[in-house]
Amino acid sequence: MNPIQSFIINSLKKVNSLKNIATLKYPKTKTVNVVDTYFGVDVKDNFRWLEDDRSTETRAWIKAQNKTTFDYLNTIPFRNELKERLSRLWDYEKIGAPFIEGDYTYFSKNDGLQNQDVYYRQKGDAKAEVFLDSNNFSKDGTISLEGLSFSKNGKILAYSISEGGSDWRKVIVMDVETKVIIEEPLTDIKFSLISWYKNEGFYYSSYNKPKGSELSAKTDQHKVYYHKLGTSQKEDTLIFGGTPEEKHRYIYGTVTEDDRYLVVTPRVSTSGNKLYIKDLSVPNSKFVTILDDTDSDTFFIKNDGSNLFLVTNLNAPNKRVVSVNASNPVPEQWVDVIPETENVLNISTGSNYLFAMYMVDAISKVKQYDLNGTFLREIKLPGLGSAGGFSGKKDDIVIYYSFTNYNTPSSIYSLNPKTGKTKAYWKPSIDFNPSNYESNQVFYTSKDGTKIPMMITHKKGIKLQGKNPTILYGYGGFNISVTPAFSVSNAVWMEQGGILAVPNLRGGGEYGRTWHDAGTKFKKQNVFDDFIAAAEYLIANHYTSSKYLAIRGGSNGGLLVGAVMTQRPDLAKVALPAVGVLDMLRYHTFTSGAGWAYDYGTSEQSKEMFDYLKGYSPLHNIKKGVEYPATLVTTGDHDDRVVPAHSFKFTSELQRQRPGSNPILIRIETDAGHGAGTPVSKTIAYYADIFGFTLFNMGYKSLPNKG
Repeated sequence: MNPIQSFIINSLKKVNSLKNIATLKYPKTKTVNVVDTYFGVDVKDNFRWLEDDRSTETRAWIKAQNKTTFDYLNTIPFRNELKERLSRLWDYEKIGAPFIEGDYTYFSKNDGLQNQDVYYRQKGDAKAEVFLDSNNFSKDGTISLEGLSFSKNGKILAYSISEGGSDWRKVIVMDVETKVIIEEPLTDIKFSLISWYKNEGFYYSSYNKPKGSELSAKTDQHKVYYHKLGTSQKEDTLIFGGTPEEKHRYIYGTVTEDDRYLVVTPRVSTSGNKLYIKDLSVPNSKFVTILDDTDSDTFFIKNDGSNLFLVTNLNAPNKRVVSVNASNPVPEQWVDVIPETENVLNISTGSNYLFAMYMVDAISKVKQYDLNGTFLREIKLPGLGSAGGFSGKKDDIVIYYSFTNYNTPSSIYSLNPKTGKTKAYWKPSIDFNPSNYESNQVFYTSKDGTKIPMMITHKKGIKLQGKNPTILYGYGGFNISVTPAFSVSNAVWMEQGGILAVPNLRGGGEYGRTWHDAGTKFKKQNVFDDFIAAAEYLIANHYTSSKYLAIRGGSNGGLLVGAVMTQRPDLAKVALPAVGVLDMLRYHTFTSGAGWAYDYGTSEQSKEMFDYLKGYSPLHNIKKGVEYPATLVTTGDHDDRVVPAHSFKFTSELQRQRPGSNPILIRIETDAGHGAGTPVSKTIAYYADIFGFTLFNMGYKSLPNKG
């Protein structure tokens, strides 16, 4: 076959592929007449059967939908180019900050494309050796290491693993010197710390294993247990929780560094907690109450003998640090150590100092204090962006922190806490030049007049002519702050001339509790309005236009995308809702969903709350005859935080009502969960697919810029 014949045949194949896309046919999804009645209102749930993740029918549906989706994605001519570029850029060494346990210094490292990080250790100046390689846990990298916790003398390690991305964990106990597993694994552990008491055992948290599917059945009675080394899990002691009259959906137990106290933090929702302390130096001591209500977020930081240090937003929406004696730790006795300021405070401790990490319009600013609250210095950061870390044991002589922003790969710095001197510890060697890009913060006005900050990052010198492919990414919930951070995937997007825009929506924590509460329950529409206004700002200022705009978000951000695309289907060309909360009437009936009620409210709460939720629930606001954006819904079959039934039902309803030509597809990752622990190979394939889908539906037949 000569080159001309080859060219003609390949051109015909592309033409036929485009014809197939234009006549895209979806798998038939049966409807079953299920009706729920809320406050006298009947609501149909045509796809309730897809909530059964164990049924053969659901598995067949997943297989059919994935075939349709990947048949489509396979026709995108530049998809493999994206995957290759992502792989090349991802392939650089990544190292974590070192930490000392017992006789060894430990650190994590990834050579570049390893599916999971590897932990190394070294003794003194000896050569570092592999300590724990989670790539050996499974052939495909779908079993991930999720946490390490060493006994106080550093001789025993308890580490947790996740299988297929599930939030359920196993805990493995290992002798550090010999690397021999010394006990049967602990199982059915979820949303847990592992906190050692001396070298004798550790505290952990879990739920009773649910009846029915462990990936979707409700779990809302968290408990704290103590496991003594050398005993079986069935002998573990229940320490806190489990009383039928009071459900705590999240409880965490932490032992202080000096083994003096056990601190327990019960919560009924993702915001607000109680706080109790138990003196472990006194046999059979009782828990002492610090707070017995959930009106604030108050957490233990550290202790200095019987003096406790807490961070709280009680009477301080932007948080403050207080101290109190453990003998009478009630709020009336609290004394300010670091008072509240106009900026939101996050706190960490190391070397017996307090490091106050402030957010100033979502940008980090770090100040160092002693335990008396005396200001020592501001830590000079490498630039404008996000700093994290500043934590360690009280005897550590060096503290480490990381720094990053949207166009600067994360680097690690060491800090001498006595002198305040900082120096670079590790910087990545990556095929990306930050100086070719710029990141600017703007403020725009939302629907009700509120000023919202947004970071816009792109190549230097782009023309604002309204035709730049743009991803607008948002979250807006659960007091979570979206701060500047580099990612390889975003770098590849920007290499193609793409713009990344990230607004700090209400519902997040960027401006404290007031900002968070302004995006919850009956004020949730503020979040969607903030996001819509961000898109309108980008369009009005010619960064992009609706034809070249994609809206993207995951989890609560998936809800954001689902709500905005159903409220304003004309706003964007592409919608990318990932692992989204999309059925707002039933979200609280799955796994730990009831714990999200602080942000959302529930459909059973009141007629007013039901009406409000139904008014924006993405699943319940899909209308016949509306042209929705080209949509690629993404989820994982092992997601037991936001169960994939949300995405299954939303996709099915969109496909059922679809009148237009834009594709409505769902990409369901197998052996994957909510995102944590996903193997690098799957992550690269995922971004190649969503970026390929996005650019292709913006009209590109080849990559805009090959780098």
